Amino acid sequence: MNGADTAWIMAATALVLFMTLPGLALFYGGLVRARNVLSVFMQCFAIAALMSVLWLALGYSIAFGDGNAYWGGIGKAFLLGIDAQTLKGTLPEVLFFAFQMTFAIITPALIVGAYVERVGFGFVIGFSGLWMLLVYAPVAHWIWGGGMLSDGGIFGAMGVKDFAGGIVVHETAGLAALVVAFVLGPRKDKTKPPHNPGLVAIGAAMLWVGWFGFNGGSQLAADGGAAMAIAVTHISAATASLTWAAWERFKYGKTSLIGLVTGAIAGLASITPASGFVGPIAALLIGGVAGILCQEACSIIKNRLKIDDTLDVFAVHGIGGIFGTIMIAVLGVGSYAAQLGSLVIVGTFTVIASFVLVKLVAMLTPIRISQQGEFEGLDLTSHGEQAYQLNS
Repeated sequence: MNGADTAWIMAATALVLFMTLPGLALFYGGLVRARNVLSVFMQCFAIAALMSVLWLALGYSIAFGDGNAYWGGIGKAFLLGIDAQTLKGTLPEVLFFAFQMTFAIITPALIVGAYVERVGFGFVIGFSGLWMLLVYAPVAHWIWGGGMLSDGGIFGAMGVKDFAGGIVVHETAGLAALVVAFVLGPRKDKTKPPHNPGLVAIGAAMLWVGWFGFNGGSQLAADGGAAMAIAVTHISAATASLTWAAWERFKYGKTSLIGLVTGAIAGLASITPASGFVGPIAALLIGGVAGILCQEACSIIKNRLKIDDTLDVFAVHGIGGIFGTIMIAVLGVGSYAAQLGSLVIVGTFTVIASFVLVKLVAMLTPIRISQQGEFEGLDLTSHGEQAYQLNS
């Protein structure tokens, strides 16, 4: 065990959990109407709790167990045979388990943004739990657990390069979000703007800070590689924030706070897969393009495809993660076959499996609340609480 590595990954674990609680909850909560803000908090918090238990029970073993090329098996279920002295590289394995658990929390939580303001809470719980076990955990095994897409797998000696989750986290969550939004259908009323841009900015700031643990921690060591990952993460976020804002001003004549902070998230998502392989100049390029690319994707999904992915999960996270994954090959630090092939394999699997799970869970619990419940808001109708004493 290396003490410095252990201390850093303990801090990184806290930072990644901080991304979901409270970062993502505030970011998403500010973007919805006042009558739905508590429902978003509820969904994020409940997902964090449920994924933690399921990760212990089966998720970690499926992702990082010693199974075969397709799944890790159940040999590490409930951390059987693992104690405080068991090592994973230079880390206690229980710490590696906890660090990866925070990724298993935030990935299904990202999908929340696609279905806010109209989804049944029972569906959120059922779908998120099954999706993490049957989609996220197997994909994590394929890429990070020594499975079929890693080095020595189906693409030969050079497997796919995904440093911190461009495919494992952002492509899977983005595509699942698109599937759920498509099946669920649009909201009845999409006219009102975000109820609290200030909350959105605070949540985005927390996500930005937490992302240092997300990307820097994925080095699994306290070394120069982790430092570079943090530096390029910051540069990409800053650049994308500026290009999103500039493009918004060019198109609409003014720059919004929502746009400025969403641009940062686009830059963070886009640098995630490449953050362990590129330097600051590449980060400028990735972030600069991401701010415009993801903004245009938002318009295409909503206006041309007419899919109500409410908070633009696919456009920002899905497109960002896919773009960053491709840029690894463009910049010459990965193979086109492995990068593109893995995107296609994981994307196809995610879309099919997510669609099946949506239909399965919808047979067991209502996927959508009533029209009256949607009008009154999920806070009151689903949870019996209100964030504000007003009718808005």
